Amino acid sequence: MSIATEHGDAGQTSLSDGTRVSKADLRVEAYGTIDELISTLGFARALCRNENIRARTKSIQRELFQVSSAIASAPERRKPQPEITGEMVAALTDDVHRIEAVEGILADWSLPGEDVVSAAYDVGRTVCRRAERFVVRLSNEDTAIQPNVLRYLNRLSDLLWLFGRQVEAEQGVVSRLRDVSNEGPGWSRAW
Repeated sequence: MSIATEHGDAGQTSLSDGTRVSKADLRVEAYGTIDELISTLGFARALCRNENIRARTKSIQRELFQVSSAIASAPERRKPQPEITGEMVAALTDDVHRIEAVEGILADWSLPGEDVVSAAYDVGRTVCRRAERFVVRLSNEDTAIQPNVLRYLNRLSDLLWLFGRQVEAEQGVVSRLRDVSNEGPGWSRAW
């Protein structure tokens, strides 16, 4: 048995329910971007030394396989989709609130690249936002998507940004976007 099936050589792939579609299909773009996110988070986790963030990242990677599977099949098909639950979203929200409560975490926008681990989480955040945009486009095309999929991705991107800031704070790294002498407005929640 080989993973090189040659079934995709003409630009087609199978959804999880066996339906053949173009590899450029929006659904494939969405779950393919989540696959990219899973790998990006694996890279960030491999670099990270904070055991709590590492463990939470690994858990999120596993959940993202469920999110990907929920997108990879049309809901009207016989194969049931894994449910992306409100509890999964609430757990991300709890993590966000816990990290936001740390003094100084929300001091300013950050400029990615001051620390390799936080930069890896920043890349993860941008990949997550791209996946979210693909899922929104699917929804805009009247493709049925579980409502918690969008909520999950939206909350996850916030959490990934905060993971980066937490790592920087623990390392004493300052990644403020603005020079301290800049008197402009502070950090905005209009993220």
